[in-house]
Amino acid sequence: MDPMVLAAGTALVSAMATDSWQQVRDATVRWWRGADATDADAVGAQLDEVRPQVLTARQAGDEDSERVLAEAWRVRLQQALRDRPDLAAELRGLLDEQVIPALPDSERPQLGSPVMRATASGNGRVYQAGRDQHITER
Repeated sequence: MDPMVLAAGTALVSAMATDSWQQVRDATVRWWRGADATDADAVGAQLDEVRPQVLTARQAGDEDSERVLAEAWRVRLQQALRDRPDLAAELRGLLDEQVIPALPDSERPQLGSPVMRATASGNGRVYQAGRDQHITER
């Protein structure tokens, strides 16, 4: 799945728990009108249905439920871009201008390609990871 779509689905669901949600929701529906005008109102209604689920999951500390909801929106966004690939730049704009700014810093996705470099010599070892890393050596 496209990294931007992954970030957009996650950020969209995270934004549902913010005070800026209504602006993000409205901007998302406007974007969806460009992707599929006949489906935009239904998407707005579905976003309204999902928000209470996100708020409940957050309150309960239920990260699994929130992950499932984010995955559902990632799939929807991926399908929309599959039908209208020309809207990818507009999705990136929606993400950069509306969705990400609504999120607290700790929840903002980092888009782009990380560059990691390492050098080891002799018996040196290098361990690199883009996220969590667990190493067990015996």
